[in-house]
Amino acid sequence: MTLQEELERAAAAASGHGPVAAVLAAEPGSGGRGYLVALGVDDSRTWLVLDADLAPVSARERIREVASIVVLCELAGELAGGGDLEELRAQLARLRVTEQPAGIDEAESAALELEHAVGVAPRIASPAYLDAVAEAARRLEEALGGNDAPFAQAIAAATGTVEAFIADVEGALAAPAASADRLS
Repeated sequence: MTLQEELERAAAAASGHGPVAAVLAAEPGSGGRGYLVALGVDDSRTWLVLDADLAPVSARERIREVASIVVLCELAGELAGGGDLEELRAQLARLRVTEQPAGIDEAESAALELEHAVGVAPRIASPAYLDAVAEAARRLEEALGGNDAPFAQAIAAATGTVEAFIADVEGALAAPAASADRLS
C-alpha cells in the first residue's frame, strides 16, 4: 500500500470525528506509525491522532510525540536552504554562468541533494527524515562557505513554534487524551 493510500484510509477512519482537512503520517522515535489528523478549519480546528491500526490515541505522551515530530519535520522542510530551494538552485545556476566561482559544482550538487532530502509531500515525519535534511543542509552550508550552521540555528529558534503547535494539538483534541495517572 502506498503512503497516499494509507493517508486516505486514515482520513476515512477519522471522518467520523469531523471534516478532515489534512492527514500527516509520523514515525516518532518510539516506534510505530501514527497519523496526525486536522479536522475542521481555522478557529474550529480540532486534532486527532490515530495509531497504526487507525484507532484514536488517548495517551498524552504519544500525542505529543506524533505532534512534535510532525511539526519539526514540516519546519525542517520549510527552513532548509533558506526556505526556497528552487530559487537557491536558480541563483546558483546564474552564478555559474555569470561568475563561475570555485566550488560552484559542489554547491549546486549539495543544493540538489538537499532538495531531494526535503522531498515532496506526502512524506513520513520521522527522526530519520530530520537527520537526512539536517545532514544535507550542513553539506550545503559547507559548500557555500559557511560554518555558522544557519539551519541548525533556525530549527533551534523554532522551539517556541514547536511547543505552541503541540499545545494547540493537545488543547483541541477531537478524542480526549488520558492523563498520565489514568494510564498507570
